[in-house]
Amino acid sequence: MPPVSLATLRKGARGVVTNVQDDSQSLGDEAHSTVSRRLLELGFVPGEAIEVVQEIWPGGDPMAVRLGNTTFALRRREAGAVLVALDRP
Repeated sequence: MPPVSLATLRKGARGVVTNVQDDSQSLGDEAHSTVSRRLLELGFVPGEAIEVVQEIWPGGDPMAVRLGNTTFALRRREAGAVLVALDRP
């Protein structure tokens, strides 16, 4: 099964980060950081286990994801940069 965008996943989905795509979307800070760079700095690196633990209703935005032993809240547009290989059910 090919990797899918983290933004498309729902509560309970588990997998492994395979890639963080460079989105070239600047966050507007002094260093001109991109969302993808910040995600990598937070630990969204290939091989890291990930699980969607919560979604805000309605709309599912933001979503809470567990990465290793840490939980992060991400907007769906930020999560779109993370590709995940899903665990088989």
